[in-house]
Amino acid sequence: MQDVIRWDHFLIAEHELIERAMAVLKANLELVEQAGHDSLQLKRALDFLLEFGDRIHNVKEEQFLFPKMQERGIPVEGGPLGVMLMEHEAERELLGRMAASVDGLKGVAPEARRTFVQEGLDYLKVRAEHIWKENDVLYPMGRKVLSEADADVLLESFLALDVQVYGEGAQENYAAMVAEIEDEKVRKSLVAGLSIEQLHGIMETLPFEVTFVDAKDTVAYFNRLDKPKIFPRTRSVIGRKVEKCHPGKSVGTVREIVQGFKDGTRDKAEFWIDMGGMKVMIRYFPVHDEEGRYMGVLEVTQDIAPIQAIEGQKRLLD
Repeated sequence: MQDVIRWDHFLIAEHELIERAMAVLKANLELVEQAGHDSLQLKRALDFLLEFGDRIHNVKEEQFLFPKMQERGIPVEGGPLGVMLMEHEAERELLGRMAASVDGLKGVAPEARRTFVQEGLDYLKVRAEHIWKENDVLYPMGRKVLSEADADVLLESFLALDVQVYGEGAQENYAAMVAEIEDEKVRKSLVAGLSIEQLHGIMETLPFEVTFVDAKDTVAYFNRLDKPKIFPRTRSVIGRKVEKCHPGKSVGTVREIVQGFKDGTRDKAEFWIDMGGMKVMIRYFPVHDEEGRYMGVLEVTQDIAPIQAIEGQKRLLD
């Protein structure tokens, strides 16, 4: 959340933290009826969803965002703000009942565990739909009616509340709280939900060229396999050392960039050239795993001339 500067981006980043805790809750709910859940992890997930999700995030909306939107003409009664407030209360009641009964859950009757699971599923459904409504409907509505001065006041108010409750570095503390309740079974990459065919299709559809060079400086992947490319290459490039894929005069620069990625002195390298009527932008980024270990380099190549030529606006429905 370090680079968040807009009020809506700030709140959406908080939604991401809430969704991570929701994933922990969901994973444990699937085991509750057989009493196979992690009691401590489940309790911590509920605590976070109550303490941060309700008493920090929801309060920011109830005390600052919703009143400001109401001032700018968005109704509460019979309007979207009223719906949001009702859903906040529904979330609050469900979490409160679950938090009150989570201790000793493994020792209660099966019927009590089923009730707990159902309340948990009800909460997840309400909260997930609520987040969608805010991200895709309410916040865009707010952007239309709130002035830049309003936006500045909101962001200042959000940050002030964080400091008031958790002190300086509150955002880092929130992220650390979520990380503490997660484990490898819960915090998995979204890619895990894709098939190889879907992932391949996505990579082949990207409107730019991507090449991945692994930690041993060997070309391991490139996309747009059988499609026209700015820099044509064939399957034979796979397994080659990266220096063998560049003109001799640029090899030294490539090695310097890669070494900078490996030792942490660089976080990107960017170049752009004119070529055959195109403005070709070439960017290199280091790739790291969840623990920060260096995995290789991602090269992204794109003709940005059409982007540079864009003027005015073209909205989704135009």
